[in-house]
Amino acid sequence: MGELAATAVVMVLLLVSGLVLVDGDTVPYRPVPWCAVGLTALAVAGVVLQAVWPAATAALDADPARTGWWRHGTAVLLQNGGPAGIAFNLLTLAAVAALAEWCWGSRVLVVLVACAVAVPVLVGSTAGGAPADDPSTYAGSSGVTFFLGGTLAGALAVVGPRWGPRLLGLVTLVAALAAWTRLGDAHGLVAAEGVVVGALAAVTRRGTAIPSARRASRRPPPPSTPGAGATRTVRAPRSTPTASTGRPS
Repeated sequence: MGELAATAVVMVLLLVSGLVLVDGDTVPYRPVPWCAVGLTALAVAGVVLQAVWPAATAALDADPARTGWWRHGTAVLLQNGGPAGIAFNLLTLAAVAALAEWCWGSRVLVVLVACAVAVPVLVGSTAGGAPADDPSTYAGSSGVTFFLGGTLAGALAVVGPRWGPRLLGLVTLVAALAAWTRLGDAHGLVAAEGVVVGALAAVTRRGTAIPSARRASRRPPPPSTPGAGATRTVRAPRSTPTASTGRPS
């Protein structure tokens, strides 16, 4: 139960970091994140495939006992946590991927998804990863979700507008590392890896790390109200003589 709670806490921090980074008030006016929609659709298709083809998991998961370099890519489109776990994975993937696309842009999102697959494999091969006899690590989209969320927290820690949001990014990193080191939650490690990648990306692209945030979305301007500091240009009416007085109306 402690590990599940830690996973939930880290996910909440990742979502909040993403909302702060892209300005949550602008979300209803932003364009459809089509890459995020496509990624979520692939994950849903993987669930359907597992339902209609019982051998799909064995054929496509990342079991190290089976050969196939491509398995690490196909494994993230499968699920292995039962109905509740599947719902959690799909919903959080859709939300985090959308925030990541609004933050980084579509092209960078594709690169980050590839990093979400490759970086944990590289780190695991050099520093020791999940035990090879743990089937729960062989499939699931949660790794991609936590990695993408980590990139948002990492970017927030570097390019946050104020010290408060930047502190939130750092707190997210600390929580992720604590979940991994204290409770053995691999999601924390993946999220921490994403934080590092996101911070590096934000540093190298400083000033352009949040393209969609600067283009503001398609949010309409608020209506002007007297006394609110907004200025309005009032065009003077044309003067037209009246038949009765001959004065401008």
